Amino acid sequence: MKISARNIFEGTITQLQPGAVNAEVGVSIGGGSQITAIVTIASARSLGLAVGKAVIVIVKASSVLVLVDAAGYRLSARNSLAGTVTEVSEGPVGAAVTIGLPGGNFVHATITHESVAALGLKPGVPATAIIKASSVILGAAS
Repeated sequence: MKISARNIFEGTITQLQPGAVNAEVGVSIGGGSQITAIVTIASARSLGLAVGKAVIVIVKASSVLVLVDAAGYRLSARNSLAGTVTEVSEGPVGAAVTIGLPGGNFVHATITHESVAALGLKPGVPATAIIKASSVILGAAS
């Protein structure tokens, strides 16, 4: 499979909480990092989601927010992945920021040049990738 999304993680379902319409799915992606996804009950059934099942987690880089100096802040977004900026690539339209996570995974975000400057992003700066659970796509082998 080829896909344009920059963030693709292999993981294992650690939690599955079905609701009336949606299910909350917790996925361990290694290195102590966990991602929560919200999927419809119909999607959970068609994918055969269950605790222990291997899944692919997909997040578009444009759906990732970057936060620095997170101390004391609480957010409604379910996924907060703390790490260190490893790369900032300035392009003509925006910038690509890569955040290295403990355990070796990387999260990629596309943000504006203004945000790179305002946040002081450069390699070595601690940063947190913020991802809404509703922006997470899950894939599973049949």
